[in-house]
Amino acid sequence: MFLNDEQKAMMDGKCGRGAAYAMEIQFALGEAFDAPDMVPITRAHVALSNQEADLWFAEKLLAGGAHCRIAPTVNPGFCLSLFSEHRAHPVEEKFAALMRRTHNAYRQLGAVLSYNCTPYMGSNVPHFGEICAFSESSATPYVNAVWGARSNREGANSALCAAITGFVPRYGLLLDENRTGDIHVHVEADMKTPYEYHLLGMMGKKIGEGIPVFTGLPRTIPPEALRNLGAQLNTSGAYGMYHIVGFTPEAPSLTAALGGKPARNEVVITNQDLKDILDEISDPGGRKIDFAMFGCPHFSLDEVKYIAEKLSGQSLAVPMYILVSSTTVEMAGRMGLLEILTAAGAELLPDTCPDQPCWHFLAGKEGVTESPKCAYYPQRRGIHFVIRDLDSCIEAALKGEVN
Repeated sequence: MFLNDEQKAMMDGKCGRGAAYAMEIQFALGEAFDAPDMVPITRAHVALSNQEADLWFAEKLLAGGAHCRIAPTVNPGFCLSLFSEHRAHPVEEKFAALMRRTHNAYRQLGAVLSYNCTPYMGSNVPHFGEICAFSESSATPYVNAVWGARSNREGANSALCAAITGFVPRYGLLLDENRTGDIHVHVEADMKTPYEYHLLGMMGKKIGEGIPVFTGLPRTIPPEALRNLGAQLNTSGAYGMYHIVGFTPEAPSLTAALGGKPARNEVVITNQDLKDILDEISDPGGRKIDFAMFGCPHFSLDEVKYIAEKLSGQSLAVPMYILVSSTTVEMAGRMGLLEILTAAGAELLPDTCPDQPCWHFLAGKEGVTESPKCAYYPQRRGIHFVIRDLDSCIEAALKGEVN
């Protein structure tokens, strides 16, 4: 793989050992994927982890003098101030210490401490054709498909290396020839709300390997639905990109989306398919629940407003946790939504992911959520979920049981 003089100097340690280490990793990655050279990036997002291995990596780069040339936004861990010893269920000190170290490491590396897994919807939005390095399962499909920017499915560590060096190897979804679809997905299911897009995204096993091209979807699709689709596609089938004919920027027609070639495979998705996948991934209903959780990926301000309007003047039977960005919390406070939610017994939590040790007090309990991704990751912590549409989840939280 060709390196220019600037990249060679970085590799040789002339920009510090941390930057050299990052460039060495990227060079090896490029060699593995037969990349001819490296290209500069203008944006990055790091799905940081406050687990020991990823934290070791970040601290190793920092100890070598690394600093981000491209300041990346970062994923959430958990909000220290909300899960401290002052809470009813404080997080263990060993986990709090890891979160503090993570915060300090990324702060010194020069990251934007957004702690939000949906930066592509507000704080870190790329332009069409812009070359980026995005990790996070919902982010890569969104920036590629919806914005028409270009990013491979970076891991947290490779995205951090890209932020430090300012370059990525040129391969994969950065190349024109790898961005065209090859699976025609005919959607015959009723796609009424963003919830159905969660279930459509969970059809990875039926869709198969490749880049799906969707037809049959509504002409107007809200950003929350697109967020849900990409998050679940990447969870169920590791898709870094998709096309929606007549909607996403690189799919003005079916012919264009398929690159002028016939589809390698055609798939039909029906209402029965969505029902079957829900039965497969959800705990059964008809039972008491202990809590409701939303925001995996983080909920938008519009979704917070919707829940607040549904809960106004009512009291929840079980706790409700709504995970959002700190910006959304601020706006919800200004708009009076936070007051409504608090009065009903709901909590609006910034900077926090459901797959975190701070939720230890929910172990062995049953929750309700509209997100298959939210239901999937916390299982390893002994937390289980019934998956339903958002309205049904809100109703279940008000009654304390789910149909």
